[in-house]
Amino acid sequence: MNGRFVPLVLLAFALLGSYAAAAENPASHSWNAAAAARYLDNRAAWWETWPASQRDHETVCVSCHTILPYALSRPGLSTLLNEKDLPVPVRSVLQNVRKRVSLWGEVQPYYLDTKSGPGKSKESRSTESVLNALLLAANDTGRKRLDPLTRAAFNQAWALQIKSGDHAGAWDWQVFHLAPWEASESQYQGATFMALAAGWAPGDYRRDPAIQVNLQLLRSYLRRQYSSQPLLNRIVLLWAAGKLPGLLSNKEECQLVDTVFQQQQPDGGWSLASLGSWQRSDNTPQEKASDGYATGVITLALKHANLGGRQDAFVRGRSWLEQHQNAEDGSWRAYSLNKKRDLSTDVGRFMTDAATGYAVLALAATR
Repeated sequence: MNGRFVPLVLLAFALLGSYAAAAENPASHSWNAAAAARYLDNRAAWWETWPASQRDHETVCVSCHTILPYALSRPGLSTLLNEKDLPVPVRSVLQNVRKRVSLWGEVQPYYLDTKSGPGKSKESRSTESVLNALLLAANDTGRKRLDPLTRAAFNQAWALQIKSGDHAGAWDWQVFHLAPWEASESQYQGATFMALAAGWAPGDYRRDPAIQVNLQLLRSYLRRQYSSQPLLNRIVLLWAAGKLPGLLSNKEECQLVDTVFQQQQPDGGWSLASLGSWQRSDNTPQEKASDGYATGVITLALKHANLGGRQDAFVRGRSWLEQHQNAEDGSWRAYSLNKKRDLSTDVGRFMTDAATGYAVLALAATR
């Protein structure tokens, strides 16, 4: 076994201790936080050992569907569960990111032109730089100052920001024609991730004179491209706008909130398929049922929004999350936009991984 991996017996004992402590000190909520933690921890631990996720220098790819929502949401679960330390899989994820930031000049991009096609090295490098900054900034939230390695991650990302042309302010984004994170429209959502990172960074980082040109480019891009974006991207921007001012006008926010509530389903949730126009490669129909990913992201985005007297609709969305956790494994369901998948397989669970992470984020943030 590679030195990067924690021995399985140690991992098992660490997780068992966390869940036992949770059982003795249950948090005051109507959903099962311990079950959600167990699902997320198991999926993160699986991802670290999956051959397809392995990269050079004994590192692992940070996936937008499994690892990103896991690393963003799991610390909040630790607080709810009164865990003394972050669980082993979270620490492993952060250690992996820090290692790649430290070795930025040596590690290869996640994907290479020679194996994945022209332009993939550049796309992959830029995408990773944003995700690294986002994860490390989220981990620094609540601290008095930015960790030096987090600052290095920001510097690496800003250096790869596009400086001219129609996409000035954004990043070359990884495109494998897989919605919602690796498709042609995903570049915009990637830029919103960077806005979130800057908004989360402690110590008034967003006022640092050294990054003002970068932030102006970013804001300009997000505002310039806003009207052409699918609803999902605009919703993620609404979430980012709660952390980084100047991304939406009051009028845009009110109109967006109206549109979001028009898409709310009778059961109080939202369906990802209704937030854009996507065609599955196997020509199967998109799932129209409410799902944990769409409902989680929207609940997060609406937390700091001007709801215009529609608090009841917001509460119904949060209630949907409380009531639709899978009792068997602690997850929330979501469905692939790209093809019909078997939800019992590891790949089929990718959207459920994302749904569970964002559902937990939303429930923890709005409790």
